[in-house]
Amino acid sequence: MKFEVRAIRRSIRTLLSLLPAVCSLAPGISAAVSNDDAIGGLQVSYSTPREGAEIAADLTVLPNLSLYVPTGGSPTPFLESKPFKAVWDGFLNVDIRSSYKFQAELNGELRLEINGQTVLEVTGNGGETSASKLVRLSKGTNRIAASFSSPVAGDAWLRVHWIPRNGLPEPIPRTALSHAPSSELAVFSRVRLGRSVFLEHRCANCHTIPGSADFAPELAMDAPSFEGIGSRLNPVWMRNWILNPRSIRSAARMPRMFHGEDAEENASAVSAYLATLTTHDSPSESTLELAIDTQTGESLFNKLRCTACHVAPDSSSSDATLIPLRHVTQKFRPEQLEAFLQKPETHFAWIRMPNFKLTADEADQLAAFLRSHAEQTISYQESSNVAPVNRGRQLVQTTGCLNCHSLSVENHFTSRPLIALEASGWNEGCLADTPDDDSRTPYFAFSKTEVEALQAFAKSNHPVLLRHGEVEFAQRQIQNLRCAGCHSQLEGIPPLEILGGKLKPEWAEQFIAGRVAYKPRHWIQERMPSFGAYAEGLAHGMAMEHGFPRKTFGEPEIDQIAAEIGRRLVASDGGFSCISCHSIGKIGATAVFESPGINFAYATERLLKSYFTRWILNPLGVDPTSKMPVYFDEQGRSPLIDIYGGDGPQQLDALWEYMRLGTQMAPPPGLSEVR
Repeated sequence: MKFEVRAIRRSIRTLLSLLPAVCSLAPGISAAVSNDDAIGGLQVSYSTPREGAEIAADLTVLPNLSLYVPTGGSPTPFLESKPFKAVWDGFLNVDIRSSYKFQAELNGELRLEINGQTVLEVTGNGGETSASKLVRLSKGTNRIAASFSSPVAGDAWLRVHWIPRNGLPEPIPRTALSHAPSSELAVFSRVRLGRSVFLEHRCANCHTIPGSADFAPELAMDAPSFEGIGSRLNPVWMRNWILNPRSIRSAARMPRMFHGEDAEENASAVSAYLATLTTHDSPSESTLELAIDTQTGESLFNKLRCTACHVAPDSSSSDATLIPLRHVTQKFRPEQLEAFLQKPETHFAWIRMPNFKLTADEADQLAAFLRSHAEQTISYQESSNVAPVNRGRQLVQTTGCLNCHSLSVENHFTSRPLIALEASGWNEGCLADTPDDDSRTPYFAFSKTEVEALQAFAKSNHPVLLRHGEVEFAQRQIQNLRCAGCHSQLEGIPPLEILGGKLKPEWAEQFIAGRVAYKPRHWIQERMPSFGAYAEGLAHGMAMEHGFPRKTFGEPEIDQIAAEIGRRLVASDGGFSCISCHSIGKIGATAVFESPGINFAYATERLLKSYFTRWILNPLGVDPTSKMPVYFDEQGRSPLIDIYGGDGPQQLDALWEYMRLGTQMAPPPGLSEVR
C-alpha cells in the first residue's frame, strides 16, 4: 500500500513538471504565434557543397528535427546522392514560459540556435551528446534554427530532444513546431506536387524514362489486371466506367479514353471485349442469396471504419474525396463482391483498398449490407455479334490500356518518352483544358493546381523520378491511404505521428503487410487492415522521418542474469506489479483493471528500445491520457532500492532483457505457467 501511495505521489509530481509539454500537446490549446499564418512543421532546405559553395536543391517541410539518410542515399529525391547539408527554420511555441535543455543523438555535425543564440554545437559519431545549458523559452513564439551536415563516412542521422526543467529527455512535440509560409517554399511545393501527380497517375507508363536501381516505387505501381476481368465485373458497369470514370467516382485517377461522337460506341466495344476475358463460368444471377442478416453486415461496416474512405451506400454525402459505394452491385458479378472483400489485392497489387482478413461469413454479411442499400444490378445481354468484340480488342491494344493494365496480348501503343517532351508544351495532350473530339489522348481532368504543378515539374530535373524519397513516399501514401481516418480518431489506436519513433521498422513492415499473427491491442474491437504493396515503403519512411534506420541495429546475446532480475521486477511481490495489467505469453494479467496492457512476450520485437525506455520513465510525457502509472522520479530513480540500488536505467535494461525472451519468458515469481 505504501508503495502504491508513493507511486501516485510521483505521478502527480511528474504531471505537474510536464505541464508545458502537456499543454503543447493537448488538442484545442494553441500557442501564441506572432505570424497568424504559421503552419505545422519546420521549413528545411537541402543543399550540396560544390566547389566551396552550397547549391540549394530542395526546400520542404519536416515535422521535427530528425532525419536518417543511409550511406549513398539522399534525404530528398530532389538531391543527388552525395554529402549534404540540411537547414531547419521556424518557430518553437510554448504556452507557459519555462526553461529547457537540448540534447541530440547524431552522426554528423549539428548547430542548434534558439532565438538567435547557439545552444548546441556538436559533432557526433553515433552517440548521445551532453545536454545543453538551460535555455529560457518565452511564452508564445521562439525562433528555432538548426544546421546539420552529413558525416564523412557512415549513415547520416539526427534526433534532437528537449528536456523540461525537472523532466526527462523527449522529442520536441510536433504541435510546438511551426513555420511561416513563403513564396520560395510555395515554388518548391508546386514542383513536389507535380512529381506526385506524375507518379500517382502512372504518367511514366506512357512517357517512359530510363531505368534505375533506386527508382521511385510508384513507377512500378500497377492497375487492375485484365486477366479474367470478365468473370469479375459487369460489362455494363465497365462500359460506363470507361466512358467517363468521374461520372461514377469524382476523384477517379483513371482517365477518360474516348471522346467525340464514337466515344460511347468505343467504350461499349472495349467492355464487350473485356467481358470475354473469363477464367471460369460466372455464377448466374439466381445463385445469389440475399437472405443474410444485413444488420450484422452494417455493424461490421461500422466497426471496420469503412466510412474513413467510402461514402456509405445509403448516404447522400457529396464528399468528393471519398469513394461512393452505391455502385457496388452494378460493378461486380454475382458473388464476386464477396471474393473482392476477402482479398482485394488479388488482381491489383497496389490497390488502396486494404485487406481486413475477413472470414467468408464476414464477407457475406458485409456484401449483403452493401447490396441492400446499393443501386440495383444492370442486366447485361450477351450478343453473338463478334464485331464489337474484335473492335474492342483492337482498341485495347492501340489506345494505351495495356500500358497500365496487364493482359497477355501484344501492346501496339507507343508514345513519346519523357525526355522528348518539351517543357513548354505541357499545356496540351493530357493537360489540355478539354480533349478534341477526334483525339486519342487520355483526359485526366486535372485541376488547374495540378496542371500548374505538372508544368513546374516539367521544368525541373526529370531524374528526380528515379530517386526513392522514402520519407516523402511514406508521407504521401499515409495521406493517399487515409490512415488518419482511424489513427488519432479512435481511443486506443496510437497517433500516426509517434509510430516511426516507436515501432521497429522490420516489425512495422510485417504488421502493415498483415503478416503478424497476433493483435497487439487485443482489447480493441477495430482491426488493423493490411496494405501489402505499401508496407515496406511505409515502415522505412516513418522510421527514417524519426531519425531511425530502415532496420534496427542488432543487439548482443540476452543477458540471462539481467533477465532473471527483470523477471522479479514484473512481479507483484517486490516488483512493479506489471503482471497486474500485462499478460506474459500465455499467462494472463492477474487483476481486474480499467485499462489492459500489451502482452510482454511481444514487446521487444515490436518496440524500439529508446521508446520503451522513454515510455516507462515518463508515460505521461508520451501520452498525457495514459493510465500507465509513473514509477520513477524526475531523475529516473526507482523506489525499488533493493534492486540495483534503485538505479532506474539498470532496472529498465533488466526488464528489456527479460522481455527479449519473448514466448520463452518464465513466469514471474509466485505464478505458474498454468493457473
